[in-house]
Order: sequence, then structure tokens, then C-alpha cells
Amino acid sequence: MKARTPKLLLDSNVLTDGLVSRFGQSKAVLALCAAKTCRLVLPEINRIEVERNLIKLSERLGADQTKKIIADLKGFLRLARPITVPLADEKRVNANRGLIRHFSDVPVVLAAIDSQPDWLITKNRGHFTDEVSDRIGIRIASPQEFFQALIDNF
Repeated sequence: MKARTPKLLLDSNVLTDGLVSRFGQSKAVLALCAAKTCRLVLPEINRIEVERNLIKLSERLGADQTKKIIADLKGFLRLARPITVPLADEKRVNANRGLIRHFSDVPVVLAAIDSQPDWLITKNRGHFTDEVSDRIGIRIASPQEFFQALIDNF
């Protein structure tokens, strides 16, 4: 019997870090999704945030490097073929403010609830805490915690 491919919802900070870094755990998570070892879940809110992050970084990186990263993003998405999750409407976001302390993270939490990934991977464990994980019933981890869990279960 074939094992089910795990679904990973990547926070925008993991996506951005994986795109701009030559090496590292965020890059490794993206590689798992590009190789289809794991299935990428991409909320629309995170796609928008990655684009905003790249625009901000473009001033520091320069035009040529920014063009390369944008091309890398397009290539990555073509390979990963993500499961997309639409934006939650404003009324629903406001009604679910209590899910996570930071209001700007509510749409990401709602996308996780809607898509039911096996993992929500973020570099912001200060916002996406174990309490949030318990509240929504989805494992939340940093890239380092995710890889440690894989090692521990190997």
C-alpha cells in the first residue's frame, strides 16, 4: 500500500527564506515540495505576502537578483503544483480573531483549518505557538522542528 504524501502549509516567511537562501532548512522544505515528496499547500494570503516580501527585498538585492528569485518562485510553483487555498472573507477573519494572538495571522490559520495540512511550517513560532496548534488541531513547527520530527520518526 502506498503511503499518502504529507501536506505542508508553508508560512510566507519559510517560502521567502527558501527562495532567497542558497542553503538551509527552509530551502530543504521547498525542495521536498518541488520533488513532490511532500505536497505544498499555498494559501493565497501567503502568495501575496511572498510577493510583498520580494518587493521589499528587491531594494537590497538589486534588479538582477530579484528577477532570478522571481523566476525561481515561478519554477518552484510549476514543479510543486500547490494546493491553493483562497482568501478567507473579512467577516470570517474578524469572527475568528481568537484563534491566534496576532490578527494578521488569522487568515493563515483559517487557510490551515480549511486545507487540513499535516504540518504548518513557520519561522514565527512566537505567533504560531503550541497553543494555536492545539486549538486548531494541526501540527505547527519551525523548519528545524519539522526535520527533527522526521529524524525522530525515521
